[in-house]
Amino acid sequence: MATLFTKIINGEIPCYKIAENDNFFAFLDINPLAEGHTLVVPKIEVDYYFDIEDDIIGKMNIFCKKLAKAIESEVKCQRIGVAVLGLEVPHAHVHLIPINSLHDINFARPKLKFTEEEFKSIAYRISHKVVF
Repeated sequence: MATLFTKIINGEIPCYKIAENDNFFAFLDINPLAEGHTLVVPKIEVDYYFDIEDDIIGKMNIFCKKLAKAIESEVKCQRIGVAVLGLEVPHAHVHLIPINSLHDINFARPKLKFTEEEFKSIAYRISHKVVF
């Protein structure tokens, strides 16, 4: 059975898409810790991040780097934090989170709430800054 993320990639579940290429798909987290909190997933279903093939995981990091630069250009922050948890959805993924302190990447914190229009605006701003 397809994972939640595969359904998003396939367009079966809507999302606020940031970017995609042949191997990866990036979209805004709908329960964000910060404005611009983005998820990056491989298009192949791999449950555990460290089970991703070496060549794909290397390309995934380059994809994440380009997204991080785009997020930084649109969201005020000191850095883009990177988190790989892998417990919420059985499909490997990376969280790219704008941060100003260590506390900002604490997943126990309350999540932010944005309207649909705010999510669309954030996705649009970031997606138009991604350079591949």
